[in-house]
Amino acid sequence: MTTILLLILSPAILGTIIQGWQRGVKIKHKESDLQSNCFVGYSWTYLLFGFFVPIFRGEIIIGIVHALLSVVTLGLFWLIMTFLYNRQHAIRLLTNSWVLDDSAEMNELACQKIGIKR
Repeated sequence: MTTILLLILSPAILGTIIQGWQRGVKIKHKESDLQSNCFVGYSWTYLLFGFFVPIFRGEIIIGIVHALLSVVTLGLFWLIMTFLYNRQHAIRLLTNSWVLDDSAEMNELACQKIGIKR
């Protein structure tokens, strides 16, 4: 029983060890001064809710594509995206007029997790 549970939870455990906990970083839109959060680290949200996460975050087309790919790959895509989604979403936001607007420490953490230079 313990072995089965460890096998099931291994992607989440591995993802948390490699990428760290999912952390929210404040961001601000350059033109409108709207504020929001961007997430970095392993996506527990995507692990639990899958393709609904991009839909809830306003990326409806991406959510539909993720749903189709999850069905076609029998859920393997879903597991892989838990490692990739937060980074991809953050990059899409930061290349569309959003900027990091948190403490210097959190901004640095986000830059490291996303793989960008400040």
